[in-house]
Amino acid sequence: MIKEGIININKPAGYTSHDCVNVIRSLTGIKRIGHTGTLDPMASGVLPVCIGSAARITEYLDLDFKKYRCELLLGLETDTLDIWGQVLFDKTELAKSLISSGKISEETVRSALTQFVGNIMQIPPKYSALKVNGKKLYEYARAGQEIEIKSRRVYIKDIQLLSLNLSECKFFFEVTCSKGTYIRSLCRDIGEIFGCGAAMSALERTASGVFSVEDAVDLEALKKLKQGENKRDPETGKIIEYARAIPDEMNAFVVDVDVPLTHFGKAVLFDNRVKWFCDGGPVHEQQVKILKNPEYKEKNALIEIREEFKNAYNIYREKNGQELFLGVAFHNEETMEFKADKVFGRG
Repeated sequence: MIKEGIININKPAGYTSHDCVNVIRSLTGIKRIGHTGTLDPMASGVLPVCIGSAARITEYLDLDFKKYRCELLLGLETDTLDIWGQVLFDKTELAKSLISSGKISEETVRSALTQFVGNIMQIPPKYSALKVNGKKLYEYARAGQEIEIKSRRVYIKDIQLLSLNLSECKFFFEVTCSKGTYIRSLCRDIGEIFGCGAAMSALERTASGVFSVEDAVDLEALKKLKQGENKRDPETGKIIEYARAIPDEMNAFVVDVDVPLTHFGKAVLFDNRVKWFCDGGPVHEQQVKILKNPEYKEKNALIEIREEFKNAYNIYREKNGQELFLGVAFHNEETMEFKADKVFGRG
């Protein structure tokens, strides 16, 4: 049986995030599959994919930082803010002139990047999956409809220049940022500082919360777990039996659902309160053993977070010497009770 949890996939360029979800659906036969954050089709890198009830943790990952390595091309402006879109303005000669005059140099690039550290306001790309009035922005763009895109606050924890290739009007940087940050928009805004425009020319997500590219499994390696071929009806050609992965082989890449929930506290329930808790009943703090407090219970977060997350706990029960994850609960300091927000196991 395929266990519910999370697979850290190294998405190749040319695949959409939904393509990766479909691969896991095909391998497991499980319909409830989701990812924790869209990665652009031409980008590569970390894409955590959730199986079964693990798909419900997405909102808990708002506190996670993501890390990217990006290549930026100076002198080009496109409708998608990357080199794969329609070119709006080609200012390559201007960029070359600024480089030859020294106005764009290692020193000025480093200085420009530092301007984006901290809380910044950013306008998302019009070709993005961000929803406005229930509709994705790229749907408006493809239909030729103009819509106001409001700027949003995002947080850049760190940004560093990695290498320069000014002979080709390019440089390579690494950025650690909050959820909702668009690296394509960051490239556009950097280009505006120099006055010659810029577009993203390559992108790799190297980390998302606890998941890193070093620990990710290649999508092609997962595809090879498929046993045989789908069987089709010889008359209609319809698939009558799907080829799947062997559960034990697939499970080797699945981590438990609580693994990424590192910002929350940790508490173990008394055995006689397990069923009550899982059925939605509140549990008094005297009926649990608190092992760790939430990360942001006493300190301020670098980004805006839900107030409940300051009192969120991963709840476990002890059974046969093991800790079994039950779910996430919010602690009410007035009533001194823990109340389940989402239950993932019954113990």
